[in-house]
Amino acid sequence: MSDHVTDSHDLFDHDSILPDDLVDESGQPLEVLHDREYRVRAFRKADDLVLIRGAVRDQKPPGLYFPTDPDPITVHHMQVDIEVRYPTMEIVSAGVAFGTHPNDVCPSIIGHYDKLVGLSIARGFTHKVRELFGGPRGCTHTTMLLQSMAPIAIQCMWSMRAAIRNREQAATAGDATDSARPASVTPEQREAMWRTNLNSCHVWAEDSETVANLTAGGPLEVPVFARERLVQLGMKPDDWSKQMG
Repeated sequence: MSDHVTDSHDLFDHDSILPDDLVDESGQPLEVLHDREYRVRAFRKADDLVLIRGAVRDQKPPGLYFPTDPDPITVHHMQVDIEVRYPTMEIVSAGVAFGTHPNDVCPSIIGHYDKLVGLSIARGFTHKVRELFGGPRGCTHTTMLLQSMAPIAIQCMWSMRAAIRNREQAATAGDATDSARPASVTPEQREAMWRTNLNSCHVWAEDSETVANLTAGGPLEVPVFARERLVQLGMKPDDWSKQMG
């Protein structure tokens, strides 16, 4: 992708998320055959616009294909940029780039992904992606990447709320008037946000305790990661609800 995005490398942990490498019966590491990595990052471009940038890369280890080759070799490297309107979650622009591909004709499918524009990246997105780009209608690796990007877009509904609220609080620091306080999320807005998770996993099944509690007007559960971090910061669980509105 050609447009410049501020480097955010230092914002996140970069340790391996895989378990330790396995060893054989003699204690030697198993021979590595392949490495695939997905990377998805989201950016706030405006208060109503999110950029979701994703990439997938497949590599073979040094010497596997060419015994005298000292370096890993990349066999696939696809990148996708999607701009999503917030809070409607409609895709307003999409771009695909192939950095490395096995066949000369591979990039000829890139333009087909323009059909992403106008789709909702919320409910039904995975099904629609398979329908439009599955099998011979697309690139396998790009289509898999797209499916991994959708959950990040949904999580950014909460991230955007937090980012906007942080900026509002910073802009009104020292002003104690009611008009200076960031607006709270309305019950309707809160319901619309949690309903994007409906039936996405067993926790959010429509007949689950979580959904029953929310449907009855109960509060959102404070996430485990938030509770643990709040304890580390010497804060209370209620501070999560205050922060998220």
